[in-house]
Amino acid sequence: MNALNSWLQRWLFSEPYAPRPLWQRVLRTVGQYLYALLRDLMSGQLTLRAMGLVYTTLLSIVPLLAFSFSLFKGFGIHNNLKNELYNLMAPLGEKGVEITDWVIRTVDNVEGGVLGTVSLAFFIYTAIAMVQKVEESFNFVWQVGHVRSLARRITEYVSVLLIGPLAMGIALTLIASISSHTIVVELSNIEPLGSAMVAVGKTLPYVLVISVFTFLYKFLPNAQVSFVAALTGGVASGFLWATAGALFASFVAVSATRNAIYSTFAVAISALFWLYLSWLILLIGAQIAFYAQNPVYLRLGRTTPTLSHSFRERLALNVMFAVGQAFRGNAPGPSVESLATSINVPALTLDEVLQDLANAGLIRFTEDATLVPGREMSRLRLRDIDDGIRERGDTGVSSSPVWSAPVAQLSDAIGSARSDILANMTLAEWLDNVAPDGSDPLRR
Repeated sequence: MNALNSWLQRWLFSEPYAPRPLWQRVLRTVGQYLYALLRDLMSGQLTLRAMGLVYTTLLSIVPLLAFSFSLFKGFGIHNNLKNELYNLMAPLGEKGVEITDWVIRTVDNVEGGVLGTVSLAFFIYTAIAMVQKVEESFNFVWQVGHVRSLARRITEYVSVLLIGPLAMGIALTLIASISSHTIVVELSNIEPLGSAMVAVGKTLPYVLVISVFTFLYKFLPNAQVSFVAALTGGVASGFLWATAGALFASFVAVSATRNAIYSTFAVAISALFWLYLSWLILLIGAQIAFYAQNPVYLRLGRTTPTLSHSFRERLALNVMFAVGQAFRGNAPGPSVESLATSINVPALTLDEVLQDLANAGLIRFTEDATLVPGREMSRLRLRDIDDGIRERGDTGVSSSPVWSAPVAQLSDAIGSARSDILANMTLAEWLDNVAPDGSDPLRR
């Protein structure tokens, strides 16, 4: 297996010595994506997060649907959501209809005011937790080490819960009304318009699914996702979801052994597996969107970078310099992505250093995920930056380590020498003394 893996990496990711034919380039690109996705699935993280989303779905599906039905009833389009629920459970066959009927009856009971205050609060919490869980999974896929602020998350979660179902319901209503319009019915009797309209009608549900997936990939990750990358993931996941649905429906229809083994639990097992498969496809699409925007990670994956002490110090100083310059010039603070681009390092490499600086109170994230100084720059010493990177950490035990006397003396001497070099200079003084050519005042 190691030999096969080495051969695949050489063939897929090594630069060719001569231009390759088009079919080889296409095959190579497809192979790179398949290799990366298979590696990610075998690591187990995507599957574990899909399982976690299944559990969250079981808790939140009823309050989410109750909330959506309440919105839809105000516009008189709630029946469209019911039809979509039946389509969603279609791969389960006749049992899918039974499950959907049970869910709709439960939702009607919730809308009828059966819940008390405590239960209602719990249902609202589970609905918000559902969106939060999806965002956390997307942030994991996009290798985002920082999350949105609490106020921003609540605002955007409420927007998703309000606008998402409403937009989907309006789209379904428009599709249904257009299909039943007199002019459309008459045009459908004229060939080849009739065949074309039938094909469009069968394609529209998949277009709607791809649109929903694209919206999630664009909106939920706490990162700047390009529309092309989100659309790439949406198309791939929509195709996978439609294909998996057809295959799963065929499996349910012909699987007599499953019913014999699980008996009355067969329906529940099938429903859980279909939920798991759907969430896994959604995460796979997010992974494809990430690789479409960051193809350099196709080979790296989630390889954790190992940074030297010198590299961490330079990163920290570079971050503080860029943040201080932007703040002093009344310019918007740099984002993690812009810093990573300017320094020419992956964003994942910056996360640990940024977290140390934030924990030391040297930087902070704003509402729009940009960076600003953590305190007044005239009170922020360069020694603080150095200490924030070198001194902060956790040994894992409550007692202090016991150093040998020669080691302690040498370490103290090194620390004193570093302090003398930094000479209590503040970040503001450092920025003041930077020469027009960008040379460091500490070297003059």
